[in-house]
Amino acid sequence: VQLQASGGGLVQAGGSLRLSCAASGRIFSSAVMGWFRQAPGKDREFVAAIRWGAGTTYYADSVKGRFTISRDNAKNTVSLKMNTLKPEDSAVYYCAKSRYYSREDYEYHYWGLGTLVTVSS
Repeated sequence: VQLQASGGGLVQAGGSLRLSCAASGRIFSSAVMGWFRQAPGKDREFVAAIRWGAGTTYYADSVKGRFTISRDNAKNTVSLKMNTLKPEDSAVYYCAKSRYYSREDYEYHYWGLGTLVTVSS
Protein backbone atom coordinates (compact mmCIF):
# COMPACT_ATOMS: atom_id res chain seq x y z
CA VAL A 1 0.00 0.00 0.00
CA GLN A 2 1.25 3.44 -0.90
CA LEU A 3 -0.20 6.54 0.72
CA GLN A 4 -0.13 10.09 -0.54
CA ALA A 5 -1.31 12.99 1.57
CA SER A 6 -2.30 16.38 0.26
CA GLY A 7 -4.20 19.50 1.22
CA GLY A 8 -1.84 21.26 3.59
CA GLY A 9 -1.22 24.96 3.46
CA LEU A 10 -1.20 28.24 5.30
CA VAL A 11 -4.35 29.32 7.10
CA GLN A 12 -5.24 31.89 9.72
CA ALA A 13 -6.25 30.87 13.20
CA GLY A 14 -9.91 29.97 13.26
CA GLY A 15 -9.84 28.81 9.67
CA SER A 16 -10.30 25.39 8.14
CA LEU A 17 -8.38 22.95 5.98
CA ARG A 18 -9.15 19.55 4.57
CA LEU A 19 -6.40 16.99 4.21
CA SER A 20 -6.76 14.01 1.94
CA CYS A 21 -4.86 10.75 1.74
CA ALA A 22 -5.06 8.58 -1.34
CA ALA A 23 -4.19 4.93 -0.92
CA SER A 24 -3.10 2.58 -3.65
CA GLY A 25 -3.63 -1.11 -3.27
CA ARG A 26 -6.21 -3.05 -1.37
CA ILE A 27 -7.18 -2.02 2.14
CA PHE A 28 -8.79 -4.76 4.17
CA SER A 29 -11.86 -3.93 6.21
CA SER A 30 -9.98 -4.71 9.40
CA ALA A 31 -7.37 -2.03 8.71
CA VAL A 32 -7.19 1.30 10.45
CA MET A 33 -6.19 4.54 8.78
CA GLY A 34 -4.70 7.22 10.95
CA TRP A 35 -3.47 10.77 10.89
CA PHE A 36 -0.45 11.83 12.89
CA ARG A 37 1.37 15.14 13.09
CA GLN A 38 4.80 16.33 14.02
CA ALA A 39 5.67 19.88 14.93
CA PRO A 40 9.28 21.11 14.87
CA GLY A 41 11.20 19.83 17.86
CA LYS A 42 8.36 17.60 19.02
CA ASP A 43 7.55 13.94 18.78
CA ARG A 44 5.07 12.71 16.25
CA GLU A 45 1.65 12.51 17.85
CA PHE A 46 -1.63 10.78 17.13
CA VAL A 47 -4.39 12.96 15.74
CA ALA A 48 -7.22 10.72 14.57
CA ALA A 49 -7.97 7.27 13.22
CA ILE A 50 -10.79 5.44 11.52
CA ARG A 51 -11.58 1.78 11.08
CA TRP A 52 -11.72 1.13 7.37
CA GLY A 53 -14.62 -1.28 7.50
CA ALA A 54 -16.79 -0.11 10.36
CA GLY A 55 -15.97 3.58 10.13
CA THR A 56 -15.44 3.90 13.87
CA THR A 57 -13.48 7.04 14.62
CA TYR A 58 -10.98 8.01 17.30
CA TYR A 59 -9.52 11.39 18.15
CA ALA A 60 -6.83 12.93 20.27
CA ASP A 61 -8.31 15.08 23.01
CA SER A 62 -6.57 18.12 21.56
CA VAL A 63 -8.58 17.92 18.32
CA LYS A 64 -11.84 16.37 19.44
CA GLY A 65 -14.76 18.49 18.34
CA ARG A 66 -12.68 20.40 15.80
CA PHE A 67 -11.36 17.71 13.48
CA THR A 68 -13.33 15.07 11.61
CA ILE A 69 -11.83 11.99 10.01
CA SER A 70 -13.72 10.19 7.27
CA ARG A 71 -13.09 7.63 4.59
CA ASP A 72 -14.37 6.83 1.14
CA ASN A 73 -14.00 3.11 0.63
CA ALA A 74 -14.83 3.29 -3.06
CA LYS A 75 -12.16 5.89 -3.75
CA ASN A 76 -9.64 4.48 -1.27
CA THR A 77 -9.24 7.84 0.40
CA VAL A 78 -9.26 9.08 3.96
CA SER A 79 -9.78 12.73 4.83
CA LEU A 80 -9.22 14.95 7.80
CA LYS A 81 -11.40 18.04 8.00
CA MET A 82 -9.85 20.51 10.37
CA ASN A 83 -11.94 23.38 11.71
CA THR A 84 -11.21 26.15 14.18
CA LEU A 85 -7.52 25.74 13.61
CA LYS A 86 -5.08 27.01 16.18
CA PRO A 87 -1.41 27.95 15.84
CA GLU A 88 -0.55 24.88 17.92
CA ASP A 89 -2.06 22.73 15.16
CA SER A 90 0.83 23.73 12.91
CA ALA A 91 2.78 20.62 11.97
CA VAL A 92 3.56 18.20 9.22
CA TYR A 93 0.59 15.86 8.98
CA TYR A 94 1.02 12.24 7.96
CA CYS A 95 -1.49 9.58 7.02
CA ALA A 96 -0.69 6.03 7.93
CA LYS A 97 -2.15 2.54 7.88
CA SER A 98 -2.20 -0.07 10.58
CA ARG A 99 -3.61 -3.57 10.79
CA TYR A 100 -5.44 -2.61 13.98
CA TYR A 101 -6.33 0.42 16.04
CA SER A 102 -3.55 2.10 17.96
CA ARG A 103 -2.48 5.58 18.96
CA GLU A 104 1.17 4.59 18.75
CA ASP A 105 2.97 5.53 15.56
CA TYR A 106 5.16 2.42 15.67
CA GLU A 107 2.05 0.28 15.15
CA TYR A 108 1.51 1.87 11.74
CA HIS A 109 3.62 0.26 9.05
CA TYR A 110 2.63 2.24 5.99
CA TRP A 111 3.19 5.97 5.84
CA GLY A 112 2.67 8.67 3.32
CA LEU A 113 4.83 11.70 2.86
CA GLY A 114 3.65 14.47 5.09
CA THR A 115 1.80 17.61 4.19
CA LEU A 116 2.61 20.85 5.99
CA VAL A 117 -0.09 22.75 7.83
CA THR A 118 0.78 26.21 9.10
CA VAL A 119 -1.70 28.17 11.19
CA SER A 120 -0.89 31.83 11.66
CA SER A 121 -2.07 33.77 14.69
